[in-house]
Amino acid sequence: MKTQVLHAANAWLPDGWASDVRIEVEGGRWLAGALLDVRADAGAVEAEPIDGWVLPGMPNLHSHAFQRAMSGLAERRGPADDSFWTWREVMYAFASRVGPDDLRAIASQLYVEMLKSGYTHVCEFHYLHLQPDGRPYADPAAMALALVDAAQETGIGLTLLPTLYMTGGFDGRPLAERQRRFGHGVDGFLRLVERLRMLEDARVRVGVALHSLRAVPADALRAVFDGLAALPPARSGLPVSMMPIHIHIAEQVGEVEDCLAVRGARPVAWLLDHAPVDARWCLVHATHIDADETRRLAATGAVAGLCPTTEANLGDGLFPLREYLDAGGIIGIGSDSHISVSPVEDLRWLEYGQRLVTRQRNVAADATRPSTGETLFAQALLGGARASGLAIGRLQGGDAALPSVGARADLVVLDDTSPLLAGRTSANLLDTWIFAGNAPLVRDVMVNGEWVVRGFRHRDEARIAARYRAVVTRLMNSA
Repeated sequence: MKTQVLHAANAWLPDGWASDVRIEVEGGRWLAGALLDVRADAGAVEAEPIDGWVLPGMPNLHSHAFQRAMSGLAERRGPADDSFWTWREVMYAFASRVGPDDLRAIASQLYVEMLKSGYTHVCEFHYLHLQPDGRPYADPAAMALALVDAAQETGIGLTLLPTLYMTGGFDGRPLAERQRRFGHGVDGFLRLVERLRMLEDARVRVGVALHSLRAVPADALRAVFDGLAALPPARSGLPVSMMPIHIHIAEQVGEVEDCLAVRGARPVAWLLDHAPVDARWCLVHATHIDADETRRLAATGAVAGLCPTTEANLGDGLFPLREYLDAGGIIGIGSDSHISVSPVEDLRWLEYGQRLVTRQRNVAADATRPSTGETLFAQALLGGARASGLAIGRLQGGDAALPSVGARADLVVLDDTSPLLAGRTSANLLDTWIFAGNAPLVRDVMVNGEWVVRGFRHRDEARIAARYRAVVTRLMNSA
């Protein structure tokens, strides 16, 4: 197998920035011990030179791909107070028009945008399973396979999270008409998971998602874990015990109140008491958690999946970031509804939200790592990789909680000729990228050892964009 050799002028290694770094790739993965300081003989190394600032690709830990096509459609005030719950009705109406071919076109455009912004992997929280009237497609996996096709077409890595969605509230009410296409019984859900696990390869990982505690009754939760334990290993050979598990939780105050009324506990506390929450888990949002939940969640090793631009757009609230980090908690970021598709903007607004509520600056940083940009970036890499269930987000090795042999060869290169980075050094490079504006700086992107973006352009962006425009125009005209 041919070894690909790169020579990076500046690269972000697990211990921080280094200059003149030799990076070796084989079979789409970093070779063990491949990151070597070669300043003594850099000119003699036969390698592809990379000018610019080389960073690990960022995992996006929470995505509903179809929602990208409705961005901007819920920004008009209605007759009642607008909230997450009124936004949800707009989303339901749009979702009812999306079929498999539409989803592939939308997801492909979204994934191109993700790659060009610096995301190299996406966790797709997928619940559009059925036809709009609730009948299954001829192939029950049709909508899930559309997402796999989109990831393969664009070259992004994918953690596919088929989602269990059974009830319309904590009281067990049936799904509403607009929710019918999300529904599954436990047995059908497990069959879908088993089938999709046969698709796993270097770029595709399959986990599971529980939509929320309001959508998954307590007895179904137990049945799912019993059923998962009986599944055979995936095609990749990875056992069920290493599957990532995601759940929406404590996003809204109303959800917390309903959980208290019906289950006698706050959502995160109830989950920690009734499920085997550990480092495989990603609790998406977890916005409204008290001090005890903050401490307990941090201790599990689970990831708090934060989506700051979506949470701001929906009026969700603010996660207790400093308290969670002080407790040793791990975070990652996701673009969720894709009102913005930018790791820079989500990391920036994660910090800015904390500044606004505390009236202080540099809230995420601490004495051990005073750079706010580096702190946020490193945390998001770690949490995103863990939530993805893969050894990614590093230029060498992997997270101890994940397979550690040969992290996947994903990287992004920031344009060192940009005026925005003029005079910057490794001491302030990430702070500048995250906090100094929105000029596109991601010049090149590699996923699994393959260049998918060069010179700011995705290899197939024109064709994918043309198909997207046609599909979305038709969907909007069918409203």
